[in-house]
Amino acid sequence: MSETIEKVKCLIIGSGPAGYTAAIYAARANMNPVLYQGTQPGGQLTTTNEVENFPGYPEGVTGPEMMMELQKQAERFEADVRDGWITKVDFSSDVHKVWVNDEKEIHCDTVIISTGASAKYLGLDSEQKYLKLGGGVSACAVCDGFFYRNQEVVIVGAGDSACEEAHYLSKLCKKVTMLVRRDEFRASKIMANRVKNTENIEILFNTETDEVLGDGQVVNGVRVYNKVTKEKHEIPATGFFVAIGHKPNTDIFKGFLDLDETGYIINVPGTSKTNIDGVFVSGDAADHVYRQAITAAGTGCMAALDAERYLASKDADFEVATSTYN
Repeated sequence: MSETIEKVKCLIIGSGPAGYTAAIYAARANMNPVLYQGTQPGGQLTTTNEVENFPGYPEGVTGPEMMMELQKQAERFEADVRDGWITKVDFSSDVHKVWVNDEKEIHCDTVIISTGASAKYLGLDSEQKYLKLGGGVSACAVCDGFFYRNQEVVIVGAGDSACEEAHYLSKLCKKVTMLVRRDEFRASKIMANRVKNTENIEILFNTETDEVLGDGQVVNGVRVYNKVTKEKHEIPATGFFVAIGHKPNTDIFKGFLDLDETGYIINVPGTSKTNIDGVFVSGDAADHVYRQAITAAGTGCMAALDAERYLASKDADFEVATSTYN
């Protein structure tokens, strides 16, 4: 082995609630974890201004603040948190090989993948502006719907997830306007009928977003246009929700790990195990159903425990730490 190759007992790829929780558990189990934070340290939650549904924060917390606290907690137990991102992997042999920034090579006994998934957006300048400002653009109704109670919002999307989020918003908001690009839903019939039969959901077919409107700080409307008539009009709204899907950040694992048709890593049900021994997955890289900070943290815990047991099965001198469970 070259002197330039680092040997690591447990490598965690990605931060966020899943990665940091895995690091906390792995560090407490004497696995000496090394965590690379990736291109967005802290993950998607760093783009969320207010988090009010994570247990233990009665007054709420900002996403960046929560991620900083999780990182500090992992480092308290001597987890090695590093800048940089994994650009290539090779899981074709018993030695799990990864490369950092296309340069540094690391050989790992275990790997925990916590690379998450990125929400898809329309790409409008105005959409991105208010997304970055935290002023009314969101890709998660369950996360942010509470902030729009008794207000009027717009949601873009036509699939099952969009229908589910629109229905969720209808229970909180005065009115939900749903923009569907085509003349029909892509969603299942039962989900489409659910939103069609909800009184305070208005569905606009053949309609696309022209611009997200606002006062420079927060959203106050959406300008849309009809693809058939070419007419434009404005919809008053304080919230603009985008529900056109997520893309899991798993491209570098293609050819090694089993992925579903949309790119999510397939895990063994009830575990964090993948099809490669010693490689585990946590968070939104595998979860396309819940996509919440608390569920991501839970799977981070699972991945660390599974990795710990794997190491114990391979090395008689490595004992499962009972403190991990406390």
